Amino acid sequence: MTNAPTESATLLILGASGDLAARLLMPGLGGLLTHESERRVQLVGAGTEEFDENAWRAHVAEAFESVEASGPAVEALLESTIYRTVDVTDAEQMRALLGECTAPPSIYFALPPAITAKCCAALAELDLPEGTALALEKPFGTDLATAEKLNREVLALVPEDQVHRVDHFLGRSTVLNLLGLRFANRLIEPMLNNTHVESIEIVYDEELGLENRARYYDHAGALVDMIQSHLLQVMAVLTMNAPATLTAADLRDEKGLVLRATRLWEGDPVANSRRARYEAGTVDGRELPAYASEEGVDPSLETETLAEVVVEVANWRWAGVPILLRSGKALASRRREIVITFRPPAHVPAEFVGGGTPDRLRIAISPDEMSLELNVNGPGDAYDLGRAALHAEFGSSDLTAYGEVLSGILDDDPTLSVRGDTAEQCWRIVDPVIAAWNAGDVELDTYPAGSAGPESWPAGARQNEPAVRAEKTEPAAQRPE
Repeated sequence: MTNAPTESATLLILGASGDLAARLLMPGLGGLLTHESERRVQLVGAGTEEFDENAWRAHVAEAFESVEASGPAVEALLESTIYRTVDVTDAEQMRALLGECTAPPSIYFALPPAITAKCCAALAELDLPEGTALALEKPFGTDLATAEKLNREVLALVPEDQVHRVDHFLGRSTVLNLLGLRFANRLIEPMLNNTHVESIEIVYDEELGLENRARYYDHAGALVDMIQSHLLQVMAVLTMNAPATLTAADLRDEKGLVLRATRLWEGDPVANSRRARYEAGTVDGRELPAYASEEGVDPSLETETLAEVVVEVANWRWAGVPILLRSGKALASRRREIVITFRPPAHVPAEFVGGGTPDRLRIAISPDEMSLELNVNGPGDAYDLGRAALHAEFGSSDLTAYGEVLSGILDDDPTLSVRGDTAEQCWRIVDPVIAAWNAGDVELDTYPAGSAGPESWPAGARQNEPAVRAEKTEPAAQRPE
């Protein structure tokens, strides 16, 4: 999008002195303003730290320099930006802060969840300017009950379409790349159902360890940090039916239908979830201590750094297809991909030798690309089957993930935002897993940092092979002819 609105908007960042704002939000904003030089934004920062006018502008300028942001929109923001030291849980201090906004603000809560809830309670005592938008980071609540409570509090402040529950993992370009692949190709879309698909894996493995995030991560873990939020959203886009349009209403309606139909595989959180945390090891030449020895970690919390959950979208299209959601830290390699494994052919002539590996569609995320792996006749003996991969790269965005998020917030476009009911559904899906883990019904395994995960786990996600197989009896109407 290049035709940005020229009317000035106000972005109010609460927690502007923190790491999220400096490392992601302000660089994302700088990239957006560089790309859309006609856009005008007043940036108001608020936090607990002290900044005088010059120090704050230098702080913002440093964040912009990290993405080489420049141009008239960047210069205009740096001239107008202000910072105030406030207690965001105090209603009168928030009233004064809102009075310094030159336009109805988009309020970004770059705050811990508990402080966000207290700030919302303070805002409930005020009359917010008409058109105020709220942007909240994950996790949205800590379980289903708290998510429902937070939704009630937020929706008492502004309407649902002015609430942006941020999921930076699914930027606009990634969503459109998935939808374009699925719905703009006659050959692919008819194959994406339980008649043809044997299993799906959605994997987000990273080499990074804790990286000084103990304050947040030790109370979240891999399940809440990635699976409950990001990976269930990816799954919804991957498995939803075709929306009538690409508007926010239609896209979010279809995602909501999928998440309402999603449940744990066979309803069993013990048999269909796994958790582990890393021990000391070496990742890409770097020595990492055991997670339990990392600074700020409370070993008694038994926080997992690797989690796997198997779910099912129990609807006509996907019933009987196991979907593995996996995410972990300090692993041997970085892997962010969707793997769709197709069912074997109904019959292969006996004269062919080799082959036997299922057809697979791999969709990598960030950078977005795809590979379709097929059995084909190899060189030499025409009866020998080998593997071939058809590879394509998707278009990429000119903006960072947070640049795309901020574009939607400032333009009152909730397409990339998580709707309140779907945020609650994501907690409904994983709450039984959390309960089973808290009860000690699922063992906390270990793995050396720099390995592919516990040796006792199914090899699929560790070896780029499918880790799950459908074991349910396939309904006769869905069997391949």
